[in-house]
Amino acid sequence: MKKEVKKVVLAYSGGLDTSIILKWLQDEYKCEVVTFTADLGQGEELEPARIKALEFGIKPENIFIDDLREEFVKDYVYPMFRANAIYEGEYLLGTSIARPLIAKRQAEIAKITGADGVSHGATGKGNDQIRFEMGYLSQDATLTIIAPWREWDLNSREKLLAYADKHGIPIEKKGKKSPYSMDANLLHISYEGGILEDPNAEPEESMWLWSNSPENAPDKAEYIEIGYAHGDPVTLNGEELSPAIMLKTLNELGGKHGIGRVDIVENRFVGMKARGCYETPGGTIMLKAHRAIESITLDREAAHLKDEMMPKYAKLIYNGFWFAPEREMLQAAIDRSQEFVNGVVRLKLYKGSIMVVGRTSADSLFNEEYSTFEEDEVYNQKDAEGFIKLNALRFIIAGKARRK
Repeated sequence: MKKEVKKVVLAYSGGLDTSIILKWLQDEYKCEVVTFTADLGQGEELEPARIKALEFGIKPENIFIDDLREEFVKDYVYPMFRANAIYEGEYLLGTSIARPLIAKRQAEIAKITGADGVSHGATGKGNDQIRFEMGYLSQDATLTIIAPWREWDLNSREKLLAYADKHGIPIEKKGKKSPYSMDANLLHISYEGGILEDPNAEPEESMWLWSNSPENAPDKAEYIEIGYAHGDPVTLNGEELSPAIMLKTLNELGGKHGIGRVDIVENRFVGMKARGCYETPGGTIMLKAHRAIESITLDREAAHLKDEMMPKYAKLIYNGFWFAPEREMLQAAIDRSQEFVNGVVRLKLYKGSIMVVGRTSADSLFNEEYSTFEEDEVYNQKDAEGFIKLNALRFIIAGKARRK
């Protein structure tokens, strides 16, 4: 049974699916619709979304197009990268980290406009429905959540097109349509569906939109320097950049050199495995550089504990628990560890690879006096004998007991 709602804030891109959802909400729920389009750096023109919303009869004051690029990178991407978060060894969580911000802003717009409902275009098979709705519920549990893909019977592209035709919803034809379901923001672009549903089928080279193939990348390596302050990248080649500009610039550099392509089969929270391809050029560079600066500024046990915490942290983000107290608790510990993660990392970019070729920091724990292979006056090598014996004491005792 449908709940009664008077006004719904829809996460709206202006594409076919969300245009159909807008009309469907008006017809099925007889409600006023507020459209919200987030600019997360996906590289699309957003004004057409405003024009389309007006054509559907949406009041100008109920159309929100917000530039969230700086907030996205500063308050979501950077905290995640302080943790070196990576899901199942390869996925840098580009879609996962964007959904909480969209959900939070939808809830804020609901409060501004007096809306009592929110809606999204995620399907009932994927992770995004969870990420959106966990976000809504964490911000305002009184909002009614409408997930059309779990309610309607428009479960094929043919039915969606027929609905659009019946209701006069314009379908833009911009050349050949991509066979893939794609999502993009400043951190990444993802590809699913089409031939990728066969995990043994290699994607066509034409699928990749952000990066050269390593074979076609420049034949000359490029050196860059990233400066860090408290675990966040703040300068590139000595120039201070805002978080969004930093990531955008690193994307361009990484894409040029064929960096950041990933083809994985991942385990979705809802239960099934799914194959996806991702391009995350700037994020791949940032992960490599951050681990390099940590290698000289983090205490050994703090670094190892961070590495133990990271899979849990990454899983929380992947599964939609960004606003959960346990993620915030882990974040507090991670952020505390970054106090002295300051300095500069020098990287060599070449044909799909990133090589760390230098790192320096005023807070470095690397001490040449202790680390040298040459003669030194600070380390007594004889001390190692007692250290080894004490650490092996339990083996010695157990061996004696077994020989008896």
